[in-house]
Amino acid sequence: MNYWLVKSEPETYGYDRLEKEGKTMWEGVRNYAARNHLRAMKMGDLVLFYHSVTGLEVVGICKVSKEAYPDPTAEKGDWSVVDLVPVKRLNKPVSLATVKATPELQNTALVRIGRLSVMPLEEVEFEQFLELGETKL
Repeated sequence: MNYWLVKSEPETYGYDRLEKEGKTMWEGVRNYAARNHLRAMKMGDLVLFYHSVTGLEVVGICKVSKEAYPDPTAEKGDWSVVDLVPVKRLNKPVSLATVKATPELQNTALVRIGRLSVMPLEEVEFEQFLELGETKL
C-alpha cells in the first residue's frame, strides 16, 4: 500500500463535501509532478486530505477507489484523475504549523514543496499524521 496527501481549498472542495457526496473524482490537477503522483496511486491506497489556503490543516483520510483515468475536464493535454472515497475524519486536525514543528515530518513534500497539490508520503509519515491527529484506523 502507498500513502498520499492531496490538497484542496475547502471553499472549492472540502472534506465535508467528500463525506456528504461519498465519492469524488479528483480532477483539475494541472501540474506534471502531481499528475504523475495521481497516476501512481493504486486501488485502496490511503490519502490524507489537506485544506489549503483556508485552514491549512490535514482534516481527514480517504482512499483511492478507482485508479487513474483521463481527466474529462481537461480541454487539452494529457491529464489524469482518480476517484476518492472518505474513510475517516481526523479527531484533531493537524495544522501546517504543527507539521513544520514536527521533526519526523520535515522531509515531507508538504514542507519542502508547499505548492504541490498531490504528494506521496512514507508510511511512517502517514502514521505520524494519524498520531498528531489523535486518530486510529
